[in-house]
Amino acid sequence: MASLEQRLENIDKIISQSSKIGCHVPARYNINPGADLHDKSKPYRQKTFGERNDNNKPHKTILLVGETGTGKTTLINVMINYMLSVKREDKVWFEITDELTSEQMSDELLVQSQTSRLTIYGFYLQESPIDLTIIDTPGYGDTRDINNDKEIAMSLLNLSRCDNSISEIDAVCLVIKSTVNRLSDRQVYIFDAVQSLFGRDIAENIVLFFTHSGGKPPKNALTAVKVAKIKCALNDKNQPVFFLFDNCQSEPADEEYEKIQEQSWNHSFEGMTSFFKFLENVNPKSFQMTKNVLKQRNQLEAKISNLQSRVQEVEQKQNELKQTQEALKKNKKYVKDEKNFEYEVEVQYKERVDIDPKRWRLTKKATCCAVCEENCHYPGCWWAKDLSWCSMMKDDHCTVCTNKCHYSKHIKEAKIYESKTKKEKRTYEDLKKKYNVKITDSVSVATKLEEKLKELEKEKIKLVIESFHCVETLELIALNPDSVFTLQHIDFLIEKLKEINEPEKAKTLEDIKKRAGEEKHGALGYIKCLIGKK
Repeated sequence: MASLEQRLENIDKIISQSSKIGCHVPARYNINPGADLHDKSKPYRQKTFGERNDNNKPHKTILLVGETGTGKTTLINVMINYMLSVKREDKVWFEITDELTSEQMSDELLVQSQTSRLTIYGFYLQESPIDLTIIDTPGYGDTRDINNDKEIAMSLLNLSRCDNSISEIDAVCLVIKSTVNRLSDRQVYIFDAVQSLFGRDIAENIVLFFTHSGGKPPKNALTAVKVAKIKCALNDKNQPVFFLFDNCQSEPADEEYEKIQEQSWNHSFEGMTSFFKFLENVNPKSFQMTKNVLKQRNQLEAKISNLQSRVQEVEQKQNELKQTQEALKKNKKYVKDEKNFEYEVEVQYKERVDIDPKRWRLTKKATCCAVCEENCHYPGCWWAKDLSWCSMMKDDHCTVCTNKCHYSKHIKEAKIYESKTKKEKRTYEDLKKKYNVKITDSVSVATKLEEKLKELEKEKIKLVIESFHCVETLELIALNPDSVFTLQHIDFLIEKLKEINEPEKAKTLEDIKKRAGEEKHGALGYIKCLIGKK
């Protein structure tokens, strides 16, 4: 442990490398990063303080997740001051985050601050006893844009693919206000959404950070956590591992409330001391299973979206072919006499349309197959310049589009395919040419139509089964196998499984739905309500 003289010397050194914020006591300083990367092609912003050297200094990686407004930003700064051994009597406070209020921001900056981009803080100062990487996720539950929460999951997956240094996680810190005393549908959704990000192997590395705490055990908040069935590390009494923090260390000193402010300081630093002891003893977990969960989530979302479009297309095509069959029956005499006739059908066609820029803040482009004319990944991997990196690709081929085309056949633009219908007049001669039927073999036209209908039905069946297998895989590897994310699609899949005569698979999904409980169905209703307002 550093002596008082050495500690003060370290603080003076950091002050000399920092920018002062305001003029009150404690004196606030923003530590200037050695690197502050804003590469828009990457799924994260990166701020690095100091240089990471190959030495024996311990290195820890933690991930912060939680609802908007819980105080994650303040907690990060508490961690940094704790690591720098700052004491209250030093009358200084260091920050590495951008703690601008909405009043201080321009409209543009405010919008940027509310996007789903991750921020990675690399803290490698010599004055700190350990190296620390903090992955800070945007807050969950922004009622103005529910899609932001989906983009957080996509950003985490993309981070794991483009940054090899993020291979292990020492702790996932779920940040919760200690004042939570009951679970609203919104709160259930947020807790559920956070848990649905991770693999089941990471449960013992998840800890609870209760903020805005007065120091007493947060009984109501802990009850809410248990009701929400949050899986996390447990202590020797089989209770959730949690740490308590107040959020006012950087506030101006006030003689009238000096005792309270001192208690607040001590309270938060005691919580941080306990947390870092936990970090010393916990075994880091590979990010691989969580990466697989994120990938399966992503693929399920893409497959369901594609399936819904494809089912609509198949049904429209079936309708077109049935109209053609009816026209053949209606004109039996012309068919028999090999005479041409005209009839009208409703046909489907694809049109490339612009993506609504208001719908997704980060994901303004879609990955589409130019051969199949399908939206393979929308919302897509917005950061990936090389489409072989798209999470829908496996062995350089798409796992979603009908023909499983090579990634080079795909394009990424701010456009998607939309299916539309129109009335079209056709002739019997056109029909025979289309199905390559000889004029003297008119009966074969009906046979060809039947074969085409069967092909379309097989295609639909394949898509339904692929989507079911995504849910099945999540059941095996996800920390939260019956998440609201899965429940959003489950009724649609149950209906389609019954249509293709797969009652056992449908029952599997019905059991997941029953197991989820009323609380999650309330949260599902909350999401649908928000989506309905868009």
